[in-house]
Amino acid sequence: MLDKNGIAKRIAKEVQDGYYVNLGIGIPTLVANFVREDISVEFQSENGVLGMGPFPFEGEEDADIINAGKQTITTLPGASFFDSATSFGMIRGKHVDLTILGAMEVSENGDIANWKIPGKMVKGMGGAMDLVASAENIIVAMMHTNRAGESKLLKNCTLPLTGVECVKKIVTNLAVLEVTNEGFLLLERAPGVTVEEIQKATEGNLIIKGDVPEMIL
Repeated sequence: MLDKNGIAKRIAKEVQDGYYVNLGIGIPTLVANFVREDISVEFQSENGVLGMGPFPFEGEEDADIINAGKQTITTLPGASFFDSATSFGMIRGKHVDLTILGAMEVSENGDIANWKIPGKMVKGMGGAMDLVASAENIIVAMMHTNRAGESKLLKNCTLPLTGVECVKKIVTNLAVLEVTNEGFLLLERAPGVTVEEIQKATEGNLIIKGDVPEMIL
């Protein structure tokens, strides 16, 4: 089973040389810490940063340099800063190759709910709706179940939707799954996790084809 850093490390393997990548708040922000050093990647944040680096070491934070989740970040050589209108122009113009988002729920047909729980205070929509409407490739980073042990990979989302049929792949603490027309295709198991455990934790239709390999981090 993976922790949050493990999920981010596995997703970092999906990042390719030359990609422009947007990282949502939560687990996705950790992905920048694990990208291979031999490739060139530009991380974009909708608050107006292009060229984000990993999180700063303790004591080296600059409170004026933050991501969309208001976390302090570092910047790489050549990084640039601009207004949010320019940032959203990049997103809406489809100049982002990969978007990595957190989610509260994902349905078996790729719907995502990640911005609102009725009756609870959350940070709000942010740029998520623009991202899911414009991105060609969306990977979700999330825990497979909620704190009550209930599945977050569902037949149909119960929370207000952020986007419809937009998620391509999901990496959880238990598995890597691809969203297909038939449901969640199980691609990899987290270390020490069985197919049966993943099946039990998945409410939506789980497709299992042959032996499912254990993921390599």
